[in-house]
Amino acid sequence: MYTAIILPLAQQDIKEAAYWYNQRKKGLGKRFTQQIRQKINFLKTAPYVTAVRYDDVRTAIPDVFPYMIHYTIDKSAKLIIITAVLHTSRNPDLWEADRENPDL
Repeated sequence: MYTAIILPLAQQDIKEAAYWYNQRKKGLGKRFTQQIRQKINFLKTAPYVTAVRYDDVRTAIPDVFPYMIHYTIDKSAKLIIITAVLHTSRNPDLWEADRENPDL
């Protein structure tokens, strides 16, 4: 089994999405985070189940919410590195620009 780490920017993605969902309906943010956690736990047992989407980044979609978990795999360390959790309507190119220039 692999170990998963969630980078700080990905943690922020999850926190912001959960907050947004809680604003829509109480408890929905908790359900969102549970879905993300479930998918990450699944990836820990089968990290190669998804295809490479761009560069060496793979993406996984939770069962209910329209988000993608962006991650890379460090095979030698048996590590899954979660780099982002983004809504499926977001353009990854914009996401990369945001990450490179966080003050914009």
